[in-house]
Amino acid sequence: MGDSSLIGSANTEDLRTCANTIRGLAMDAVQRANSGHPGLPMGMADAAVVLWSQFMCHDPSNVNWINRDRFVLSAGHGSMLLYALLHLSGYSVTLNDIKDFRQWGSITPGHPEYGHTPGVETTTGPLGQGLANAVGMAIAERWLASRFNKDGFPLVDHYTYVIAGDGCLMEGISHEACSFAGHNKLGKLIVLWDDNQITIDGQTNLSTSDDVVSRFNAYGWHTTIADGHSYQSVSDALSDAKSEKEKPTLIACSTIIGFGSPNRAATAKAHGEPLGDDEIVLTKESLGLPVGEKFYIGTDSRNVLLDAANRGSDAQDNWSRLVEEYRGKYPAEYAEFTKCLSGQYTDGMFDALPDFEDIETIATRAASGAVLQDLIDEAPNLIGGSADLTGSNSTLVDGQSILDSNNGAGGYIYYGVREHAMGAIMSGISLHGGLVPYGGTFLVFADYMRPAIRLASMMGLQVIYVFTHDSIGVGEDGPTHQPVEHLLSLRSIPGLTVIRPADANETAEAWRSALSRQNGPTALVLTRQKLPVLHSEYGLSSASGAARGGYVLKESKNEPQAIILSTGSEVHIALDASKILEKKGVNVRVVSMPSTEIFDEQSEDYREKVLPDRIKSRVAIEAGVSAGWDRFVGDKGRIIGIDRFGASAPADTVYSHLGVTADNVVETVLSLI
Repeated sequence: MGDSSLIGSANTEDLRTCANTIRGLAMDAVQRANSGHPGLPMGMADAAVVLWSQFMCHDPSNVNWINRDRFVLSAGHGSMLLYALLHLSGYSVTLNDIKDFRQWGSITPGHPEYGHTPGVETTTGPLGQGLANAVGMAIAERWLASRFNKDGFPLVDHYTYVIAGDGCLMEGISHEACSFAGHNKLGKLIVLWDDNQITIDGQTNLSTSDDVVSRFNAYGWHTTIADGHSYQSVSDALSDAKSEKEKPTLIACSTIIGFGSPNRAATAKAHGEPLGDDEIVLTKESLGLPVGEKFYIGTDSRNVLLDAANRGSDAQDNWSRLVEEYRGKYPAEYAEFTKCLSGQYTDGMFDALPDFEDIETIATRAASGAVLQDLIDEAPNLIGGSADLTGSNSTLVDGQSILDSNNGAGGYIYYGVREHAMGAIMSGISLHGGLVPYGGTFLVFADYMRPAIRLASMMGLQVIYVFTHDSIGVGEDGPTHQPVEHLLSLRSIPGLTVIRPADANETAEAWRSALSRQNGPTALVLTRQKLPVLHSEYGLSSASGAARGGYVLKESKNEPQAIILSTGSEVHIALDASKILEKKGVNVRVVSMPSTEIFDEQSEDYREKVLPDRIKSRVAIEAGVSAGWDRFVGDKGRIIGIDRFGASAPADTVYSHLGVTADNVVETVLSLI
């Protein structure tokens, strides 16, 4: 840290003052909360100050500016680094907010939360998630740039920067996402690796001996090594990274965790606990900070970051003028650009939904593909993909070009066998803005991407998961590929809307719901096997009732004696059972319940009309675990589900042996009435 050369408009003394101020804020905030992680903020303060003051282009007065550089703290436990940077740069994060670190109601929670703190680009904490989100952001940046930029009009031209730790790079998702990023040559993705060789357990050599730089070289990344405590070294590495246009860059920043702490630096003790009052005094003395003043911010502490923010504000003003010129010269492209950014689709999008009345049987996965075929032209900012199950998921339609290293504006992504990364990358695409991602895999593999689904739900992102092969209808593939507990598992995630349509028309309505719900993710759960197309037989011109989550599909001729409610393919079993019961003189109402979440959103009056409290004899049927249906059938109702794993056999045989049959439904209804 002894170099004295000028870096940009700042000398090293200015940078050191700012970095040490960040260290002091981090120490004091963690100590006051008696909880937190001071080690990373203290270790990465130097590199972060260089990045934020000399390279990042952002405007604290306009946190949603589409052409801002994105910064992702993938190692989210070091959140005080980010909060200090935001505060010193002029974002709406006050010193009192920092003093309230990790407290109820504060905007400075233990790990960064998107939508909760101004300037936080994504919710991080589970290691590796932020890194994979950043890959998605880089994908979105390149897509918009490829689609809308013209000579002299770089409307979209920014970088995505990441600080990742040793733990981030150990997590399996980092292998998936970084391999994908290298393959797709995301040259505007730059990762600063906090190479401090410490994890919670101690030295990283306790558990790993990877040559990380060689690993990233093998992925197709550009790599460089920097002294994380030398401002010039970090600056040179970042300049080198920006000069590399074809490959993403990993900068291995050699750092000391808990830098400045005489007794905790370079040890696991600096990672995740307060330093203690005595150690803080010693550390402040070593850093030249006032020992007796907590949350110290000197008059010159924020200069370099405020200067950078002012430059970002000027850049944003220049960009706005550029957009106005673009509007005059390219009015059609400008109109589409603004629609992408606003999330407003063309007026005819939902008019394009297909009508399946002339089709007798079709798998809902195939119906979903037919819906997509008609939607793509009307919603050009839909970007699809699959984790190596494109044909099985029916997610690629005629006319979609492939997004790859040679075509940044492609409409379809081959994610490879990387379900977890796909989920997190889709979140990053959504977080960036301008695109609505959907991606497919088998329902059983939702297990692999659950952490990404959970975080997308927490952030309220518009992401659409296309889960096919949704039940024991998978048949011969056996229990490893027959999802049993997955519907309940997904429904238990707050903020996630799960829709399991019973036929093609309900599938079209499911897509309508998914594209209309911009404040949270949607999981479409679809069959492999063909199902009859419903509704005309029951006097319904459409499946519009599915948009309310649950509706009366078939009414009895007289006052119902019982209600059978179901989802997906089992709705057809419910209908078959109702016909048998009718012949026995039993009046039965059949309710299709494609989405319990949407049904719960309906008025109490509507829900009472569909499931009247006076009708106590109720049977729910679904080819999944029975838990969760109790609240719909009540104490006197029954549930026909599968509270065990499936088996390898033809689908009809599996259904029969596990009791998910019309005959079983009939017997159960009769036992109730």
